[in-house]
Amino acid sequence: MASPETQLISSVGLIEKDVNGDTLWVWCYPSVSSELRQVLLSKCCLTQEGKDFHTFVFGQFCRTWYYITTVEVQEPTALNKVTHFSIVVTAKDFNPEKYAALGRILCRMYIKHGSPVKMMEAYITVLTKGVCQSDENGSFVIKDYDVRKAYLAGSIKDVVSQFGMETIILYTALMLKKRIVVHHPRIEVLLEFTRVLPALTWHRKDWSILHPYVHLTEVEEVDLKKSSGYIAGFTDPEVSNRSDLFDVFVNLPESVITISQNAKEAMAMGKLHKDIGQLIIQSAEDSERSDSQDLSVKTREILTNLVALADECEDSKITLESLKKRHFPPATENFLFHLAAAEQLLQI
Repeated sequence: MASPETQLISSVGLIEKDVNGDTLWVWCYPSVSSELRQVLLSKCCLTQEGKDFHTFVFGQFCRTWYYITTVEVQEPTALNKVTHFSIVVTAKDFNPEKYAALGRILCRMYIKHGSPVKMMEAYITVLTKGVCQSDENGSFVIKDYDVRKAYLAGSIKDVVSQFGMETIILYTALMLKKRIVVHHPRIEVLLEFTRVLPALTWHRKDWSILHPYVHLTEVEEVDLKKSSGYIAGFTDPEVSNRSDLFDVFVNLPESVITISQNAKEAMAMGKLHKDIGQLIIQSAEDSERSDSQDLSVKTREILTNLVALADECEDSKITLESLKKRHFPPATENFLFHLAAAEQLLQI
């Protein structure tokens, strides 16, 4: 019987670039929709003329995670008419390290045998047994890749070292389930930075909000707008003019964070934010502390107090009146009101 971990993998596909410079989707098992296939082709660096070569990229579209491993074919191999190819794995879970490892093994198999048959066999073995072993191509054991490691792979300390006190803006936006757009021209930087951000709200352990590699196309914008809150990464600088897509804009090369006009009221900062911001900075400077430990404790304290407040209200739902009775400072009251809405604790 297949384990739950193995049932997370959905498909494996193959994109090739031939000696004539043509790039084609040549094989897939079992299948992907034509819409997803077009998106995957657009993400593969082989279809992007003159762009940089990316050995590994990942992202999400329509609740499907994709992981693309690309290699250049070195002579001599069975693939005499192919210059480059990409292996595309789609899955239901966020785990870049796991699927990068699987992608590397499948690439080596394809280079050696020049046929997708061996890849399909390896895929089925992973699906049924959770392992893929071959003497010359290395081994892949699905149990080696705990999802918690994927969540903790990035470092909040790196975010704080770049943005300092302004990290509180990102924390507030995530707590309130706002839309964060991050721009950087280099996809590798974008992937590394965006994947860390959900850890700022560790209590949710929700990486489904992450869309680290988005293009400004209608189909991807429609998919993105299905979510009320997200973290979306773009390499296209044009996204800075698309205020319909974000509440908070992060210009990564310039280290500038901007709050959009329509989000300023909900994101108003006060003493509570300043205290949390200082806690984030102190934690980042303490090499003994784990990345999100102190922040996680503080967040739980805020949420526990919010739930306790809700429990005192009719239908266990907070109202603006019940907040006003507590005489919180205006910015704190405003934050708790919007947080209650985000946590579905608000009386509508």
